[in-house]
Amino acid sequence: VSCSAGPVGDDMFHWQATIMGPTDSPFSGGVFLVSIHFPPDYPFKPPKVSFAPRFTTDINSNGSICLDILKEQWSPALTISKVLLSICSLLTDPNPDDPLVPEIAHTYKTDRVKYESTARSWTQKYAMG
Repeated sequence: VSCSAGPVGDDMFHWQATIMGPTDSPFSGGVFLVSIHFPPDYPFKPPKVSFAPRFTTDINSNGSICLDILKEQWSPALTISKVLLSICSLLTDPNPDDPLVPEIAHTYKTDRVKYESTARSWTQKYAMG
């Protein structure tokens, strides 16, 4: 998995990360931007992370991510690298049983071909070139 992250300009509380779509997923070839906002009490509170573009069961239209380590499972020992790897794992292995977007989760569970086709289409439209 290829990803990188760093501050936006001189603002150490706002970072941007780039995640390359995993090759073994319908997101292959896509470049996904992740915005990371660190609270003043970081690392004791998790960063606010949003994702674009989005078509998966765990990311809603606002870019919010359903990931336990960004909420109740946060630990100050977690690094941004681990957070980005967890987001990558959602692209290859979404969690349709605890979705942020129930409609996409339903498609994932009932029509995997349609889910993957739509994810590929969104990736080509919004995450390539």
